[in-house]
Amino acid sequence: MHIRTLFVSLVLGVMLVFAAVNWSSFMTPTTLSLLFATIQAPLGLIMLGFTALLTALFLLFIAYLQASLFMDTRRHTRELQAQRTLADQAEASRIAELRSYLEAELPKLSKEIAESRVAVEARLDRLDQDLRSVVEQAGNTLAAYIGELEDRLEQGKTGTDSPPSV
Repeated sequence: MHIRTLFVSLVLGVMLVFAAVNWSSFMTPTTLSLLFATIQAPLGLIMLGFTALLTALFLLFIAYLQASLFMDTRRHTRELQAQRTLADQAEASRIAELRSYLEAELPKLSKEIAESRVAVEARLDRLDQDLRSVVEQAGNTLAAYIGELEDRLEQGKTGTDSPPSV
């Protein structure tokens, strides 16, 4: 129970006890002026009636506020659920769109990778052939130099034993 409700209940209880204890005073008739006429009536009873009427009006007002708050809460809950459903549908749509985009792009990427691999392998083959050719040329050149050196060495040995020709 809220403290406000407890406080209002306490005040109403005190008023009821006060009215019950002083009931004879409440029922004592007095002369009352209504601005256009004068009547004999119990003032306490009339004031107690006004208090009860005001209390009933406030209770009706509180009930109205609670009902309107409840209706607003339900309306907001429905709107929130509708927005949540809409957001979920939009998210699902984005996911489906992303999936279809990826399904379309992945084969393209696979094809590009395969083409790149073929191009790289072809280039590596060319480089391998070029390297083999350069190594073979270097080997041939080296063999030629070594052969020339052997020829010079042999000529040097044979040239000292025989006289130079004129």
